[in-house]
Amino acid sequence: MMQPPEPETVERWAWDYVLTSDLAHKLRPPTPSQEWEKDPAPRRLAHPQRPPELQVIARAVKAPRRGALQHPARRAEMFHTFLHHEMQAAELFAWALLAFPNTPAEFRHGLLAICLEEIKHLQLYHGYLRNAGVRFGDHPVRDWFWERVPRCRTAAQFVAVMGMGLEGGNLDHAARYEQWFADSGDTAAIAILKLVRHEEVGHVRFATHWFRHFTGNVDFETWRAHLPSPLSPHLMHGAQLNMQDRQSAGLPLAFMEKLSRW
Repeated sequence: MMQPPEPETVERWAWDYVLTSDLAHKLRPPTPSQEWEKDPAPRRLAHPQRPPELQVIARAVKAPRRGALQHPARRAEMFHTFLHHEMQAAELFAWALLAFPNTPAEFRHGLLAICLEEIKHLQLYHGYLRNAGVRFGDHPVRDWFWERVPRCRTAAQFVAVMGMGLEGGNLDHAARYEQWFADSGDTAAIAILKLVRHEEVGHVRFATHWFRHFTGNVDFETWRAHLPSPLSPHLMHGAQLNMQDRQSAGLPLAFMEKLSRW
């Protein structure tokens, strides 16, 4: 049986965040300790605990189309989905911190910093929902990221999937959703989406930097080889690549050209 980390350590904070079923803890966890375990063993949590307020479903509900976002209720529905995406991302960066303890300290500190930034994002989405009179849990959620990311067996695979892959793809989707929300004139939503997208560029940059560190380069075929089966590049981009943000994140033009053909 897997033993929990020592109390009052960063690792125990990450463990508790993934495994809590308390919604208030998921939304606003305590400040993590500054103490790290000495020589921790790898811990690979199989899945998170879910607050009873959330109905987890096996298949995603169809997302609203562009024109539907003229209605405030449909915009709130999308923000509900965004919030759950950010919660999964925060949990999975905490998961990686526990799963890959034998990586450089700078890498693990970066995982913690991104986890905290993902929590800040979910708080922004939660504030939007609260202002719209919607509770987190009013719509069903799907643990789409958790169904895929824990297949990663190495830190290089994790940054390939989570950072360069899923968060890279989110840069494409975020740019499109900003245009959709702009059609509705929802300035509060647009401000949040722009801030989150700007900070997600940094997350992809972190992943690109460490993928190069772990593998020696950032070419497309090396990246593709680090996607655990059955994951493919098809899942890792939007209908149109956000070339500007991806390039700012350090992804080479040749990489993006090959990705766009999938």
